[in-house]
Amino acid sequence: MRILFVASELFPYVKTGGLGDVMAALPRAMRALGADVRFLLPVYPSIRSEFKILGEAAALPELMGGGPARILRAEAPGLPLYLLDQPAFFDRPGGPYDYPEDLARRFAALAWAAAHLGRVGDADGWRPDVLHGHDWPTGLMPAYVAYGDGPRPGTVMTIHNIAFQGRFPAAMLGDLWLPRHAFTPEGVEFHRDICFLKAGLKLADRLTTVSPTYAREIQQAGGHGLEGLLAHRSGSLRGIINGVDRDVWNPAKDPNLLSRYDLKHPARRWPNRPDFQRRMGLQEDSEAPLFAAVSRLDPLKGLDLVLDNVDHLVSSGAQLAVLGTGDPHAEGAFRQAAQRHPGRVAVFIGYDEALAHRAFSAADVVLVPSRQEPCGLTQLYAQVYGALPLVRRTGGLADTVVGATPNTLADDTATGFMFDTASGWALGEAINRVLALFRDPAAWRQVQRRGMMTDFGWEGPARAYLDLYASIPSKGA
Repeated sequence: MRILFVASELFPYVKTGGLGDVMAALPRAMRALGADVRFLLPVYPSIRSEFKILGEAAALPELMGGGPARILRAEAPGLPLYLLDQPAFFDRPGGPYDYPEDLARRFAALAWAAAHLGRVGDADGWRPDVLHGHDWPTGLMPAYVAYGDGPRPGTVMTIHNIAFQGRFPAAMLGDLWLPRHAFTPEGVEFHRDICFLKAGLKLADRLTTVSPTYAREIQQAGGHGLEGLLAHRSGSLRGIINGVDRDVWNPAKDPNLLSRYDLKHPARRWPNRPDFQRRMGLQEDSEAPLFAAVSRLDPLKGLDLVLDNVDHLVSSGAQLAVLGTGDPHAEGAFRQAAQRHPGRVAVFIGYDEALAHRAFSAADVVLVPSRQEPCGLTQLYAQVYGALPLVRRTGGLADTVVGATPNTLADDTATGFMFDTASGWALGEAINRVLALFRDPAAWRQVQRRGMMTDFGWEGPARAYLDLYASIPSKGA
């Protein structure tokens, strides 16, 4: 089976969150199972010099008002690539979602290029059986397939975060190369706007999201206005849990760590703790429970609940390290907390991949108090690295963490801690449970070991996606 993945991010070349990590691992896992998977990505400045160009797959004299474009063939380690080379849209500094003045046309260009490969194929005759788009930047891809001429590949849309939908004015319909009859509730229209994600969810053959619980939540109160559509398409919607790329996230061979370790050598984890404390400006306190948060500072991530508990953590003898960037108010509040508790609270504003790895290898507890979390990779990384996740019961957090209770401790299934209500008080009560277990080293090691033993590999999810592709009815040549 020939599959073309289409996305706006691919680790390590461009990443703003978990999407880039998933895109780096899932296609390779499918290729390991024998599928012919390739990947279409824009040529950002950060990747222009990363790849040897193998040839030109297609030449496009004009694309979405951004001038000439080419689809180039290249190769990442273990993954054939197509690169959308359109300098007017993509060859400029900043992140992939900067420059709002042409955001719609830019990602419409990516979606149209994918549909072109799906209908026409490349210069060597390779044409995918399935186009698989990820999140709103690829949402118009199924529309271009549905409204275009020629062969129609199967289409799949995956929701990594339904809060981001790609809504733009109706007046842009022509600018986005969409026919007038597309602007209906059965097409791309959503509350009188053009909505990229809604278009994909309406017109794709199959829909997926990144955990079974999140698949249920987005058909109810968590769908950000798309609940009705998703409930209507529930028969085509499937939740498939993400995995962990053990070539990148593996404490036994992680080059970012001072000391590498595994289940057979848990004591080797310990030197990472004072190393991380020094790097963050925390006191080298070997007795203090070390809590860490590695997250976007976004209201949906629930970091305000952590702010509500900073003083509680410090007064309980714990330390807190926060790594993240986002909401300026949250950034300022965490900086103030660090100033208020020097040596006990430390904050790094920004994203540093190596420092994030060190945080997971050093922390006793990783905080993931999200109000909504489609799957979450943070809690998976925490378990792999022997840090106990403290999560709110939502989305993929509910599917991937077993909260410590008397029953789960007795049957050795606990892998972390869980709370239900999105409030500072509820998180504080969960912190008290964490601190109580921390005072029982044998019980703590039991939970830590169980988390490290959990299999979060990509082979199972890859097989599930391949089964999904096989369920799409053939549309002929």
